[in-house]
Amino acid sequence: MSSISTAQLPSPLEPEHFEAERKLPTSKLPQKTVLKLFDSKSITSLKYLSQVHGLILRSGHFQDHYVSGALLKCYANPHFSNFDFALKVFSSIPNPNVFIWNIVIKGCLENNNPFKAIYFYGRMVIDARPNKFSYPTLFKACSVAQAVHEGTQIHCHVVKHGFGTDMHIKSAGIQMYTSFGSFEDARKLLDNGESDVVCWNTLIDGYLKCGNLEAAKGLFEQMPTRNIGSWNVMISGFAKGGKLGDARKVFDEMRKRDEITWSSMVDGYISAGCYKEALEIFQLMQRQEIIPGRFILCSVLAACSSVGAIDQGRWVHAYLERNSIKLDAVLGTALLDMYAKCGRLDMAWKVFNELQDREVFTWNAMIGGLAIHGRAEDALELFSKMQKGRLKPNGVTLVSILTACAHAGFVDRGLRIFETMKEFYGVEPEMVHYGCVVDLLGRSGLFSEAEELISSMPMKPNAAVWGALLGGCRIHGNVELAERVGKILLELDVDNSGYYTLLSNIYAKAGRFDDVAKIRKTMKEKGIKTVPGVSMVDLNGTVHEFKMGDRSHPQMKEIYRKLERIKERLEMAGYSPDTSQVLFDIEEEEKESAVRYHSEKLAIAFGLINTSPGKTIHIVKNLRICDDCHSATKLISQIYDQEIIVRDRVRYHHFKIGTCSCKDFW
Repeated sequence: MSSISTAQLPSPLEPEHFEAERKLPTSKLPQKTVLKLFDSKSITSLKYLSQVHGLILRSGHFQDHYVSGALLKCYANPHFSNFDFALKVFSSIPNPNVFIWNIVIKGCLENNNPFKAIYFYGRMVIDARPNKFSYPTLFKACSVAQAVHEGTQIHCHVVKHGFGTDMHIKSAGIQMYTSFGSFEDARKLLDNGESDVVCWNTLIDGYLKCGNLEAAKGLFEQMPTRNIGSWNVMISGFAKGGKLGDARKVFDEMRKRDEITWSSMVDGYISAGCYKEALEIFQLMQRQEIIPGRFILCSVLAACSSVGAIDQGRWVHAYLERNSIKLDAVLGTALLDMYAKCGRLDMAWKVFNELQDREVFTWNAMIGGLAIHGRAEDALELFSKMQKGRLKPNGVTLVSILTACAHAGFVDRGLRIFETMKEFYGVEPEMVHYGCVVDLLGRSGLFSEAEELISSMPMKPNAAVWGALLGGCRIHGNVELAERVGKILLELDVDNSGYYTLLSNIYAKAGRFDDVAKIRKTMKEKGIKTVPGVSMVDLNGTVHEFKMGDRSHPQMKEIYRKLERIKERLEMAGYSPDTSQVLFDIEEEEKESAVRYHSEKLAIAFGLINTSPGKTIHIVKNLRICDDCHSATKLISQIYDQEIIVRDRVRYHHFKIGTCSCKDFW
């Protein structure tokens, strides 16, 4: 058996933790004193752990399985990414007992090597008898490795050694069989003898994960007893399976709920894109005076970000301050991201500057926020500060920076960053980075350079890359290239209505309505429907939604009257509707009527009716703002002396005194 000497370890320093070592000869250190050295630093500092290791070797306590096991457990921590050395330590331990074997098997699993965990079990059964703590880890290893044969054998060992009635082992075995898709075996295991609620929940969760919602529902109804966890499993499973109605039904039937219940319902709605409903659940939580935890607050902030619900987001911020809840990196990033996506860059900056704990993703959120607001210079400056602070940018950081350059037309700077990504930042350019640069070149009208870049890509360009080039064609009216790119796109992503619409817009702007009609006919034949434009306004914590032609809003009569007055004032100011992107060859008067009732104009009229003068109107639109709405909104901001912020699918537009922050480059 190999051994590790102190010569192989870093030279021991003399920290305060080693007071006992200075006072006593190492050979006389009691076990209790040695074990006290395994504190929080042992799993965060490899240098400190090496010092403890050296002391243990000199004191002779390495022969003590309890001490050597504690040492092995620390080295096996995935934080160190040094599992090979942990195995060397293991190979030095004389006659390892079951305690040691369990540590090394669990270490294999935690370090993403489930096959090695199964291999060590094979060695273990020769030298030591497994105990009840061995098998849950082994069942999980077989699940991860999808080792069906080995998992069945290990189950036989469980029965042979008399551990079949242990509920922890039983639930782990059920989980393993469901991961194999062997639901018959899982059900047999559940029905064999007594099973606790965890075992039932595990099988229900297995059915839900494989999409068999009916089987999960049937088993749930058969349960002899249910706890909150059982109900939560059903809510989470139904939500993930897209059955939000069923999830809500279970939620409403619950007599008692915990934080996981509320979080599951909120997250379920968010995952399905039902942000308004997620916020309604949170409002119900507030009415019932339930204290929200960090996890649900992060989820709520994400929902606020998606629909621009600034008032709800402010409430969360006030709640955090009122209850003296410290902002960690995760919660702080969610808060600044919410402010940035709700158009309040000033508040996002404030949160960012006050955050003591900043991770790379925190910097990414702030840089990304600046980028989509068109604040390219500020984004680049923050990017520079990030590097000076010795934080290494990652792929997400560089996507944000390239996006900032694209929206500001910083061609040279963007290309320089892209070309030095690997050399300076150690990030290999991926598809998304190529897409950003194609967007940068296309927006600036550099089509030959964009095509050259696409042809030089080391991977086959996807629809997003070609879509970026098509977007550039729209900006510059390059119909010839748009036709070529459009054909490629419609082959790559045949069901994406957005590409059909974009190509239609290009044809319509060029007056080629026969080609528009052909595209519309193709869409009809293939059953492809366009995504309707939806604009949302947050007013006093309630999100109001508007669609063209939808008259369901209770204030719709007032809104249409307001639109007529807006139209009159626009015409007095010299405004003429831009109907170039109306997709049908119809009379000009009909075209003007079509653009007048776009969803963002309905949202603006609603905002002007319900917002006091001087208060900013925040609008979120699911599609790109059209040229006419963009021109009209600039003029409306001047006529009514009201700042209007519109977040469309591409970026943010801050309309103020007749100008837009995008400088008509979007």
